[in-house]
Amino acid sequence: MFDAKEVKKQIVAWIADYFRNNASPETKAVIGISGGKDSSIVAALCAEALGKDRVLGVLMPQGEQQDIDVSFELCATLGIRYWEINIGEPVQALYSKITAAGLTLNDIATFNTPARMRMTVLYAVSGIVGGRVANTCNLSEDWVGYSTKFGDSAGDFSPLSDLTVAEVLAVGRETALPPKFIDKTPIDGLCGKTDEDNLGFTYAVLDRYIREGICDDQKIKEKIDRMHRLNLHKLNPMPVFRFNTDSRR
Repeated sequence: MFDAKEVKKQIVAWIADYFRNNASPETKAVIGISGGKDSSIVAALCAEALGKDRVLGVLMPQGEQQDIDVSFELCATLGIRYWEINIGEPVQALYSKITAAGLTLNDIATFNTPARMRMTVLYAVSGIVGGRVANTCNLSEDWVGYSTKFGDSAGDFSPLSDLTVAEVLAVGRETALPPKFIDKTPIDGLCGKTDEDNLGFTYAVLDRYIREGICDDQKIKEKIDRMHRLNLHKLNPMPVFRFNTDSRR
């Protein structure tokens, strides 16, 4: 039985311990605020663990973002300082340089580049303010590769990456956040589709398969297995060639 209240307590203590052992008393948690459940819940957990003055939000729309008002309201609700840094022009400038070099952009490049640009912005802000970047991914999305390598999958500490979506939502309900920040339907911010539309199955189905190994639809099971297998490179440490010093003898 998942005890969300206890897990939330443990996460808050873990965040406090991480900053106590890996940072100075002034070090800030830097969080990319998208308006979605994961970044909202991570921000709330960090505010409880560190105090709101040590939590900094960074809003990074790509041009126009229809639901950015949710991000503003989230920061106001938590009482955290934030900056809005629009990545629309930098992303387009990079695309222009790529095409000018004779390359043709494809879906992989256009889907992943904004996420990597956002992580670049977060680390720039972190370097300026003296911070640690929060990773806001969860286990369900990581399991099927629904994250960008060196983009939203990066960070210095990760409070939610061992929790499924259902567990993240349960933990979120134990915070002081109003339900609208927790129950907001997740969208990818690129094509306007929901995350579940893009995946082709619900998080409830995925979470059950991860935790219980049960999936009633064989085709969906095979799809999840395939996605997990193809995206293990995002989860596993980078392979490193180990030089055998004996070969020099």
